[in-house]
Amino acid sequence: MNLNDNYHVISSSNPERYARGWHCLGLSEKFRDGKPHKLTIFGTEVVVFESSESKKLNVISAFCPHLGGDLGGGKIKGDSLACPFHDWRWNGDGKCAGIPYAKRVPNRARTKSWITCEENRQLFVWNDPEGNPPSAGVIIPRIEEAFSNTWSNWDWSYHEVDTNGRELIDNLADVAHFFYVHGEGKGGGCSYFKNIFEEHFATQYLEIGALDTQNEYRKDAPFTGDPRELSCWTRGESTYYGPAYLISRLLLKSNDDYCEVYEILAPYPITNARFALQIGFIVADNPALNQSQNEQRANTVIELLRAGTLQDVHIWNSKTRIDNPLLCDSDGPFYQLRRWYEQFFVNVDDIEPDMIRKFERETNTRHSLMVWEQQAAEAIAEEEFLQGC
Repeated sequence: MNLNDNYHVISSSNPERYARGWHCLGLSEKFRDGKPHKLTIFGTEVVVFESSESKKLNVISAFCPHLGGDLGGGKIKGDSLACPFHDWRWNGDGKCAGIPYAKRVPNRARTKSWITCEENRQLFVWNDPEGNPPSAGVIIPRIEEAFSNTWSNWDWSYHEVDTNGRELIDNLADVAHFFYVHGEGKGGGCSYFKNIFEEHFATQYLEIGALDTQNEYRKDAPFTGDPRELSCWTRGESTYYGPAYLISRLLLKSNDDYCEVYEILAPYPITNARFALQIGFIVADNPALNQSQNEQRANTVIELLRAGTLQDVHIWNSKTRIDNPLLCDSDGPFYQLRRWYEQFFVNVDDIEPDMIRKFERETNTRHSLMVWEQQAAEAIAEEEFLQGC
């Protein structure tokens, strides 16, 4: 079978449309400082503010529909945001709550608002080009560890990337880049790699490093049991919940230290040619260490992992968009992943069965590993030779 004949030309996103789904705007505490926060998302400017009385976080259009005042420079008064131009008051649902100098509020005094929710100490906004609310099953999963005192606080960073967000999605199927980008050609090839796409979920299972083929703990099983059974350097389970929220659970092995980490990748589109990438981490404490030691350990692990993700950002900023990639037999299922991603850019009634039907593939890395081991040995030998000169 020729992998490149599986699909013909597909766009993998409507260039005039933004994905249907939940998009994370950042840690909730960032927006709870008593001030409005303006940002650009979905090609438009919005303002986020916390209602003083209800404590709800709201997202509405950034400009007052009266005469265009910038609500990002307004003041929060009760549950409303007051325009700095003429003091028109706007509620989180987009309704005008009052005009101090007027006898009555015009019936059509509304501005655009977005549905919001909070989970995992983060704020999310719902986008749907058809204007529908999220269905009951489309939710952000709760990460219990984010509320535990035996895990670190969120370490959160924000980065802007000059390309379409699909480049980030492609990583879920990209088995080879772990060696060439993150391993720097000297190690880090995947010894196990599998994808499952179904409904609005897309998952990657991987292992990097040495591998015991008899160890049944590894093969896309839940993260249960003793992490010391881990036979490789890294084990990861990463799932997209919709088009824009990736939760990765990682088990890392370094000498006798076994570290559990959650990494969040939360992109949102600024425009169709630029996206904001938010990277968040929490790390499980080592019970044998004190608080200061655990903080230092978490910072070290997070610095290493964030540097790895930023290696991808460097690639995305310099590469070009390829809609119909030429694939080889050791590549992951890029076309199937892009077909899954397509569901978020069409009307709900236009979602086709192959966009949401369960797809499952384990990418065979046996041949690749032999090549990567040889390339790594050659790269290390060359470096040692140069150091000796």
